[in-house]
Amino acid sequence: MSDKNELEKKCIDTIRFLAADAIEKAKSGHPGMPLGAAATAFTLWTRHLKHNPQNPRWPDRDRFVLSAGHASMLLYALLHLTGYDLTLDDIKNFRQWGSRTPGHPEYKHAPGVEVTTGPLGQGLANAVGMAIAEAHLAARFNREDEKLVDHFTYVMAGDGDMMEGVAAEACSLAGHLHLGKLIVLYDDNKVTLAGSAALSFTENIEQRFKAYGWHVQKVHDGNEVFAIDRAIKKARREVEKPSLICVQSTIGFGSPYKQGSCEAHGSPLGTDELLKTKEALCWIADSPFYVPEDVSNFFRKALSRGKKYEKQWQKTLNTCRQKDPVLAAEFERIMRGDLPESWESALSEFPGGSKDVATRKASETVMQAIASRVPEFVGGSADLNPSCFTWLKDLGDFQSPLLSRDGLHGMVGGPWDYKGRNIHFGVREHAMGSITVGMALHGGLIPYTATFLTFADYMRPPMRLAALMGLRVVFVFTHDSIGVGEDGPTHQPVEQIMNLRQVPNMTVIRPADANETLEAWRIAIKNTSGPTTLVFSRQNLPVLDRSICSAVSGVRRGGYILWESSPDPELILIATGSEVFLTLNAARKLSENGKKVRLVSLPSWEIFDNQPQEYRNSVLPPSITARIAVEAGIRIGWEHYTGLKGEIIGMNSFGASAPGPVLYEKYGFTVERIIAAAEKLLPST
Repeated sequence: MSDKNELEKKCIDTIRFLAADAIEKAKSGHPGMPLGAAATAFTLWTRHLKHNPQNPRWPDRDRFVLSAGHASMLLYALLHLTGYDLTLDDIKNFRQWGSRTPGHPEYKHAPGVEVTTGPLGQGLANAVGMAIAEAHLAARFNREDEKLVDHFTYVMAGDGDMMEGVAAEACSLAGHLHLGKLIVLYDDNKVTLAGSAALSFTENIEQRFKAYGWHVQKVHDGNEVFAIDRAIKKARREVEKPSLICVQSTIGFGSPYKQGSCEAHGSPLGTDELLKTKEALCWIADSPFYVPEDVSNFFRKALSRGKKYEKQWQKTLNTCRQKDPVLAAEFERIMRGDLPESWESALSEFPGGSKDVATRKASETVMQAIASRVPEFVGGSADLNPSCFTWLKDLGDFQSPLLSRDGLHGMVGGPWDYKGRNIHFGVREHAMGSITVGMALHGGLIPYTATFLTFADYMRPPMRLAALMGLRVVFVFTHDSIGVGEDGPTHQPVEQIMNLRQVPNMTVIRPADANETLEAWRIAIKNTSGPTTLVFSRQNLPVLDRSICSAVSGVRRGGYILWESSPDPELILIATGSEVFLTLNAARKLSENGKKVRLVSLPSWEIFDNQPQEYRNSVLPPSITARIAVEAGIRIGWEHYTGLKGEIIGMNSFGASAPGPVLYEKYGFTVERIIAAAEKLLPST
């Protein structure tokens, strides 16, 4: 074996045993993939990955996504060895309280971790979003001689990722879009946690991805660095298709009794087996966490390479600043995540008392205004633009120019290209959510999605991960209640709003009219701490007359006093969305009957609950226990505001197929029902 090959083997074995030692020390973890895929990871990270360990966030770095997040120690070993701010003590603290090396990679926990992964398939779908962001920003900012955006997105995925439906959805779209700078390294070890993958997974992955329109290669030996390197080089040259490289590896490689077995997947090797594995691979057995000096020196070359990469890119940016300072400044702004100055001046309130309008339709108007001032605002729907009204007019389709070459064209005519700001996700709600998470992670875009609220169930995993990572993504849902009407209970969301309110760090807003919708969008675009869910009606709603009701700016505090007959009320009515106007009518009738009533519009629980206690008490005084909540969704949860003594007018069943107004009457969302509940709560006078 040559000196070079010997050093490469030592480097690969260092990755293996840093991972295995950390897992053994933690008495928890997944050693199988780090042992089996170390050569693939080594090849990518030392021969191809463009990154700078001293500046993990520089914009034109390659993105690396470990979709098989259970192999987290593989990533942590690479980050430590190549010079990121992740120490050997961090490696030793794997999976412990306060650790920077949690059981699955977590965004922002350690430098160099691009995305939180663990739920299989999500990382692969996120990577499609990153590749979309790269393609769009490259089309927008690159010039013939200056390429500000020119990088690859690499993924390491396993059998479990390939089984998940979200991967199929996302990879189908990636092939359609010809995302040639997306390269997936598939660790094809044919073993899952429960046993052989053949127990449930015998499809031909290569043919499947070829059918998606991908460039596909196969490496027969997962330890053959030369073959892996050659395949990656070939994938990088294929610019018209995303690439899949199937690397046939051995799970738990080197373990005498566990390699090739599911026993290597999700449990430490054990003291004796780890010792035998080190002996089998000629590694020093009695020195855990051992990093040979020559190995350290080899990996740390990434520091000088990374500095060189970024210096070259800075030179390009400086040239762009000189030639086109406006373009350069705009690029730097969006990558910082700052909004354009005076963007809010495009937002205009709807005249009170004007023609009734569905909040989904009002949202469409607001979205056009935002899009005119915020060019990084990009997104689409799951084949529902004509119903959700989320199309950005005259701003083009995001499509591959290659499709135009084939004679296809966009909705508004003309050639297709990656500059378009409307993404056709197709009927792929799950992938749509995951892809927009990847777009937000990439940076430079504010992505949005759109579908019916009842289909939020299909999108819950990426929505949860967006909240976990604190990403600025806007999830738009229309057709928000039994008001959908004739489509029936399959399309009438009942439990979805309350479910979404339970997600930590998720802001849910259900506006009551056009102007609350405008404020909801203002909040969503400004929200940089986590995702925002906007919930809109299908049916038309009155535009409240703000000369009679309180100012709409109260939406910014989550809840506010919309109307009251007395500053000293004896009854508080609380409502959201399409039920607010109904409840307002009931409040006025109660006032006519001599009751002192306050109506609170509560479009966002999360924002309201984060207000100072003094403000919350001013809106919902603790001394007033006569409270009624009205919302066309499940009742459970509203006790948070009504208390045990209050009343909740809501749903305790699914809906039915009938006109919306009929359903409101049949399920008790009427002025008469609210008045009856009020009379029950208030003592007779």
